[in-house]
Amino acid sequence: MEEKTRAHLLISGRVQGVCFRMEAEQEATRLGIVGWVRNTPEGKVEALFEGDSEKVEQMIQWCHKGPAQARVGAVKVQREPYRGNIADFRIAR
Repeated sequence: MEEKTRAHLLISGRVQGVCFRMEAEQEATRLGIVGWVRNTPEGKVEALFEGDSEKVEQMIQWCHKGPAQARVGAVKVQREPYRGNIADFRIAR
């Protein structure tokens, strides 16, 4: 059985207005992980990923580059205990 994990990210740089949320949703869905992604008022992107540890790690690595138009400056990752209380992946408001 796969080990499960949860990661809370704060991504800074040129990450708003470059389809970051939409492409993150597509990538997370492709990987089969759940959670959410949203813009913050400070111009960053915040995300929560939950699922198989290997897939969550792949998603974190994707966030270090993001979509083609993005210029990621920093990615802060906070590990959290797996909860299993999220059904799908969505763009949060």
